[in-house]
Amino acid sequence: MTVAEEIASFAAGVEKPPEAVRRVIRHLLFDVTGLCVAARERDYVRAVLASASPGGNVTAIGHPRGLGPYDAALVNGTAAHGEDFDDTFEGGPVHAGAVVVPAILAAAEHRGLDGSAVMRGVSVGVEILCRMSLVTPQAIHQAGFHPTAVIGAPAAAAGVATALGLDETRTVHAIGIAGSLSSGIIEYLADGSWTKRLHAGNAAQSGLRAALLAEGGFTGPATVLEGAHGFYKAFAPSRSPDFAPLTEELGSRWALESLAFKPYACGTMAQPFVDCALELARTGIRADEVVNMVCEVGEGTVHRLWEPLDLKHAPPNGYAGKFSTPYCIAVGFLDGKAGFEQFTDARAKDVSVLALAAKVFYAIDPDNEYPRNFSGHIRATLRDGSTREARKPYLRGGAQEPLTDAEILAKFEENARFGGWTAERVAAASEALDRIVASGPVDLTTMRG
Repeated sequence: MTVAEEIASFAAGVEKPPEAVRRVIRHLLFDVTGLCVAARERDYVRAVLASASPGGNVTAIGHPRGLGPYDAALVNGTAAHGEDFDDTFEGGPVHAGAVVVPAILAAAEHRGLDGSAVMRGVSVGVEILCRMSLVTPQAIHQAGFHPTAVIGAPAAAAGVATALGLDETRTVHAIGIAGSLSSGIIEYLADGSWTKRLHAGNAAQSGLRAALLAEGGFTGPATVLEGAHGFYKAFAPSRSPDFAPLTEELGSRWALESLAFKPYACGTMAQPFVDCALELARTGIRADEVVNMVCEVGEGTVHRLWEPLDLKHAPPNGYAGKFSTPYCIAVGFLDGKAGFEQFTDARAKDVSVLALAAKVFYAIDPDNEYPRNFSGHIRATLRDGSTREARKPYLRGGAQEPLTDAEILAKFEENARFGGWTAERVAAASEALDRIVASGPVDLTTMRG
């Protein structure tokens, strides 16, 4: 049995996800929806929306006109991931919700599926995305690819195939096709351009397209993942794949139960450092008292969040600031938070922020547990020669300190209000999402406009 066939066998056996899984999926539905609304007026979302073909019956959340299923998946996935405020699987790291939820919702509206199909499809897609990220740890990033982008397509294909009720043979074909639709490089790190934002949406539409192609009889290679010219050979050539984390206990142990939901609107690996910055600021020290801040970091985080250090000290725009730990530390320390307003282009040019960011440096800790665990550390040296230190042993919002149901709902409501929705619109959307969770109808009309 090939790896894709094992995935298809697992998908065929998912009838009603366990309660703990359903709880995570509910969180994902609310989180993704809120993020789509929050970003709906952003220029990059407007650009994607302008590229869409006219007509269709599928919802682009927060926008009045219906779209075709592929365009809706692209818009919603891009919006959900665009502010880097979406969920993360720490072992990857990958962002599952922004890929899988838009793909499944588009399929559901396009084909008239009910909430039970959505719950099955999201559970399979997210689980496979998380597990695929463990097959070659760090190697996809090292090869210059974005794991969410490239893994997202076959994972979304498996999820959509499940929601559509495809048989195992067609599900294998869907995954096989998606391997040829996977893409996404990380050169956006050079200048803070928008392509990372597009990656989740592109993976969503690619997975959806792969599943619909397979439904129509198109074929893809069953050995797409482990083959001599397969997925991991292409996207992770430096490391031999170990498929045990993908296939072992598949269906009996759910990796997605440890999914992390972000408290801050920036890169996942920077989040524990923001917590450290807030902790230091609460002690009463001022930015002008700081001589330098040195952070112990995992080596695997350096090439994305720390280097080139000159660029990370002065990111060219607010979006680039999300992937600069020095910048994230500086705004967290100065503002006491790291939300949407901390990552505007104007804030990224603020001299007080840049002055503090320029004082932040790193030292590689050979014992750091990344990527298995995300931790944070700052040692601040002050003008009087004293030092202050803060540590965060794990990611807040992750498995060891998860956000509560109330915190997830509060984040959804705050993001929706940020995007201009009234309390009445927020309440209507909440009811629509809970009907989906309860295996009721999929009606997203209240989320248009």
